[in-house]
Amino acid sequence: MQEKNIIEIRNKRAGYEYFLIDTYTAGIVLTGTEIKSIRDGKANLADAYCIFRGNELFVSEMHISEYRFGSYLNHPAKRDRKLLLTKRELHKLQNKVKEKGFTIIPVMLFVNTKGLAKLEIALAKGKKFYDKRDSIKERDTKRELDRFNGRY
Repeated sequence: MQEKNIIEIRNKRAGYEYFLIDTYTAGIVLTGTEIKSIRDGKANLADAYCIFRGNELFVSEMHISEYRFGSYLNHPAKRDRKLLLTKRELHKLQNKVKEKGFTIIPVMLFVNTKGLAKLEIALAKGKKFYDKRDSIKERDTKRELDRFNGRY
């Protein structure tokens, strides 16, 4: 049997810039050339964020490179893409975003076993400067402990 390539594109800045409170897995409405580019691993979540338009959730500023074999039907790289969630999840997220300091950010883009692209999004609260310093300090101490435990 042939193994499928596992596509996981992560937003590395998400954990550093935000406190991740709650995560959801959402489907994405894509065109044919977009899914082909994602399967090639040509996507970037670094500056992406989610916004509500009416009662629908969209991801903005998510960069999916143009498909290299695409013709004139190729997609624009940074268009807004609709996210697919249940009404209950959308309503819950919409109420939380109305509170001060909360936002929705994409954390990971992956292709599931059926070949469908999914986006893991998180309800997040922004970190202050001193919180970022604490997370750097915590990461460094964890790295030192791992090094120490590895030697002895």
